Amino acid sequence: MTSGTVLGRLPSGPVAGIAAGVLGLGVAELIAALARGTSPLLALGDRVIDLTPRWLKEAAVATFGTADKPILLACVALVTLALLAVAGALAVRRPVLGAGMFLLLGAVDAAALLADRAGNGAAGIVALVIGLVIGIVALVLLTRRLRGPGETPAEAEAPDGFDRRSFLIAAAAVTAVGAAGGVGAKVVTARRHPATRLAIPTPVSPAAPLPAGVELPIKGLTPHLTPVDDFYRIDIALLTPRVDLADYRLTIHGLVDNPIELTYEDLLAMPLYERRVTICCVSNEVGGDLIGNATWTGVRIRDVLRRAGLTQGADAVKSTGADGITIGTPLEALTDGRDSLLAIAQDGEPLTPDHGFPVRMVVPGLYGYVSATKWLTDLEVTRFADFRAYWTDRGWSAEGPIKTQCRIDLPRENPDAVGEVTVAGVAWAQHRGVSRVEVRIDDGPWQPATLAAEDSIDTWRQWSYRWEATAGEHRIQARAYDRTGTPQTGSEAPPAPDGATGYPTRTVTVG
Repeated sequence: MTSGTVLGRLPSGPVAGIAAGVLGLGVAELIAALARGTSPLLALGDRVIDLTPRWLKEAAVATFGTADKPILLACVALVTLALLAVAGALAVRRPVLGAGMFLLLGAVDAAALLADRAGNGAAGIVALVIGLVIGIVALVLLTRRLRGPGETPAEAEAPDGFDRRSFLIAAAAVTAVGAAGGVGAKVVTARRHPATRLAIPTPVSPAAPLPAGVELPIKGLTPHLTPVDDFYRIDIALLTPRVDLADYRLTIHGLVDNPIELTYEDLLAMPLYERRVTICCVSNEVGGDLIGNATWTGVRIRDVLRRAGLTQGADAVKSTGADGITIGTPLEALTDGRDSLLAIAQDGEPLTPDHGFPVRMVVPGLYGYVSATKWLTDLEVTRFADFRAYWTDRGWSAEGPIKTQCRIDLPRENPDAVGEVTVAGVAWAQHRGVSRVEVRIDDGPWQPATLAAEDSIDTWRQWSYRWEATAGEHRIQARAYDRTGTPQTGSEAPPAPDGATGYPTRTVTVG
């Protein structure tokens, strides 16, 4: 056997390993979806997220924004394919080693399923075992084609007359079946969201009409209301949970007199309130876009808690989502008169799956990591001293009031010529309100900007400033004040552990 023939055969083992692995994984994904279990691949991705250090999470959000999870999944998939390729190469000469590597990969995935945050790992493990058996059988059959009649595995060489074309066709067919299983799993999962449009009852307390002048007539400025499709999404769910309304229950328990369980229909039958609220992610960098303003409709959380009857000593509510997230919210923020909602609609329509269907929390004045639980299934009235939530367990602060901030949206590009230039953006200080915004150029004196009309203290405000630009490079900065007269701080700090600080800054070259 010449070395050239051997080199020509070398890729066949990895190809067999990848094909067999894709088949096994595709079958496992489809069975898990049909059984309403956790996806093995996504369970592995979730475990990677849980074990990722905080600094790396922050870097991923800062670098990739809302694309962080697709990129993570792509990395997990690429590493998995590389390991499958190694398993295939081993299986050509040592079938036991190849099968053993498949089993090792399966054991890692099973451990991830056992740690499933949403508690649906059991069905996923059954699906994984079935897929693993099918994958190993496929690996043995494909790599057997790479050995001649009568050869022992240790003596394996490409047999005389080896038909590489038929081998590749077989491997491609196996891969295609596995890919079809993966696609089928996605179709099965996607169909769980109700296809019919739900009717949202008329709120007993609709949002006040938008004040005149709330929207400045400036092209390119962030709109006052953020369209649903443009609304940011940051959460730990690699796959958007699909909640079946027929099975949906919201449990309220803990330090209450009367634990209760509510269906979606129960929530629809309660008095609904409609409010415009700006919500913000704690991972938002200074001047970042992980923030949005929308009209939310839902049941006031304080009404639900009053119905359950609060007992003495509670100072927190631990909420849980269908993705397994746990969040701790100060009880005071849910009962102090602000309209904290169990939201069922965004901009007049039922929540989309990506934004928490069927129910999510919206709490004015708090960062999302301590208030904005999506796919909400459980509210436990408790004490901060008695539990650790998902993010506080990873070093973030237990309470997260939103800090006064602003953002510079314009100018987006370098001005073409000297003269009047519009500097504009949005400012927020939820549940305190924005009283003014100032702008400075090149470390000069702070100058007052023009504010749009205020919608409410729970929403952001647009602002603008007319700048007589001169030729050259310039640095633009802005700062906002809340209604107490306190300005945002210029001291720079990263998002962790309780929100970024500093002045938004933009450098432009004029002329």
